[in-house]
This record gives sequence, C-alpha cells and structure tokens, in this order.
Amino acid sequence: MAKRVFLIVLDSFGIGHAPDAAEFGDRGANTLRSCIATGRLSVPHLCRMGLSHLPGAEGLPRVEAPMGAYGRLRELSRGKDTTVGHWELCGHVSPAPLPTYPEGFPPELIAEFSRRTGHEVVCNLPYSGTAVIEDYWQAQRERGALIVYTSADSVFQIAAHEEWIGLDELYRCCRIARELLTGAHGVGRVIARPYVGEPPHFTRTGNRHDYSLLPPAVLLPERLQRAGLDVIGVGKISDIFAGVGITESHPTSGNAEGQARLLELAGREFHGLCFVNLVDFDSKYGHRRDAVGYAEALSAFDETLGRLFPLLRPDDRLLITADHGCDPGYSGTDHTREMVPLLTAGGEMQGRMPDGVFADVARMVEEALGVDS
Repeated sequence: MAKRVFLIVLDSFGIGHAPDAAEFGDRGANTLRSCIATGRLSVPHLCRMGLSHLPGAEGLPRVEAPMGAYGRLRELSRGKDTTVGHWELCGHVSPAPLPTYPEGFPPELIAEFSRRTGHEVVCNLPYSGTAVIEDYWQAQRERGALIVYTSADSVFQIAAHEEWIGLDELYRCCRIARELLTGAHGVGRVIARPYVGEPPHFTRTGNRHDYSLLPPAVLLPERLQRAGLDVIGVGKISDIFAGVGITESHPTSGNAEGQARLLELAGREFHGLCFVNLVDFDSKYGHRRDAVGYAEALSAFDETLGRLFPLLRPDDRLLITADHGCDPGYSGTDHTREMVPLLTAGGEMQGRMPDGVFADVARMVEEALGVDS
C-alpha cells in the first residue's frame, strides 16, 4: 500500500483523436504529434515511463523496457474541458455538456450582473484573452467597464486591469457572477483574468482565479479527505473542485512554479495525494496554437521528471495523465477531443495496460492508498 501518491495532470496533453472525435469536429487531432513535428521535443523520462510505446507517439525513441505501466484513456463525459475532465478523472461522468455561449451571454443575465456589480459590461462574446484586452481596454480605463468574454469552453471570463479596477474588485465581481451562473446557466468556471500595463503593451498576470461549480458528486479528493488522508492541490486544483476535499492548496502562476512546488512536496512527509495541474500547456500553448512553445514546455517538464524520480520512495506511486487535448497544430483555438496517456511508476504494475477511461485514475489512486472505491 502506498503512503504518497503523486497525480500530475499535464493540462491538454492529448495523444491522438478519441473514437468519438468526429462528433466534436476533432477528427485527426493529435497534440503530441504536433509537438513531435516541431523537432524541439525531448522527453526521455516520459519515454522511459512508456510514452513512446503508445499509439499516437510515433517518432519518439522507444525504450526497450519501460519502468512502469502505461496506457491510454478516453473520456466518457460529453465535454472536452478542464472541469468535466478533472471531474471524470476523479470518478464522475458528466452525461451532458456544461453550457457554452457562442453568441455571448443572454442580455438579461448581463443586465443583472451589471446592476449587482455597479459596472458597465463590454464585449460579451467569445474572444481571445489577449485580443479582448487590446480591443476593450479603453472602455475599461475611461468608464470602469468590465470586459466580459467567453470561449468554446463553459466559462464566464472577466478581464480587469489591476490598477484601474483592482484585484479585490475583480474578485468581488467574479463572486457575484458565480452566484448568478447556476441552473441552466451553470457554467463550469467563472475566471478572473487580471492584467497590467499601458497601451498598447498589456500583460496578463499570475493573479488569475477560477470560481468553479461545486462538484456534482462526492469525488476523489473528498473521499480521500473523509478517509483522513492529505489532499494537496498544486496549481488550479483547488479552484477546479471549488476547494471541496482539498486539505492544502498551493496556487501557482504557471508551470515553472508548479514544477518547483512538486519537487518541494516530494521532499516532505505527507500521507495521501499530491494532485498537480500544469496549466501552461493549455493556456499558453494549446489555445494559442504554439506548437514550438508546447514542445519546449513538455521538454522542461521532462527535466523536472528526471529530478523527481530520485525523490520517490519505494512505497510512492506516480501517475501522469491529462484532462483533454488542445492540439497546437489543429484549426481554431478550441480544445480537441483526444485520448490521453496514463503513465505510472511504483507498485507492481508493469507494461502496456489496455485502453481505459478517465475514471480509472480515481480507482487506481484509491487502490494505492487503501481506500474503498
């Protein structure tokens, strides 16, 4: 039985289109293949865990005897976003997709949001997170307007300048939006998107904060917490689960800080789960269709993985997976419906595992920690 389990989600790291990808308009997507094609990908430690033996990883050097068990997972939920992906990794299949707003949010909802916050609202359309600032900053600076926008995901995003609007005010407005967005309008996340700078040079900051729906069931973090175990969230894990079941949280500004926290936690005592989300793969590279940046970020994570291996103890378990795809070589800027890898180390499992489903991850973590699934 394991004392410590490290579950690392490489946000959006797909390895080839899922069997139902055509239903989502994503046939042919392969995030890993697009990274390999750049010639900038170097992931010897992930290959050592079996990545290069999986379909969709053609072109990576194969390791003769991978160190653990490796396989692929498909998503059953009717969605391809962070929220439903993490919920399913933790044991809950979402039978219907969370609501999206390709034409913007209903006028009556925006009017009520404006009334309760005291701010005018501008944009209210699907938009690039950087372009929306370039196009609407003036209304924000001159009239104190909130820049509200969405994407192909189930999100209500508010961009606000940290000096013109202020972080505390942005967070207050996000909490109001979260209260309003329930029921039929229950989007997966309300996201605070703060930025700084002067025109025309603006930069989004690391003070992003996600306000998620409460989990729809008792999921893996809460089950472990009820069993008296530690559940340590790194990155946006606590945000994704609205804090439910998380006993200790380490928010991060991006992959570099998340990887540093991972190594620090591997060097200390705890009993339970260290649950890590590395978001830059998705937010900085996948959505922006930056295959070179994605490949370099994967290579940087692989270097961290090489530093993590010596810190793992004989009774530790390591699982590496993803929550959806976001192929930087695909058309558009949306997530892509893909299979994801499951790479494991520690324990007795070795070799190729049959293809499974996201919820297998919850079962494996609970079995490793001796908790009834």
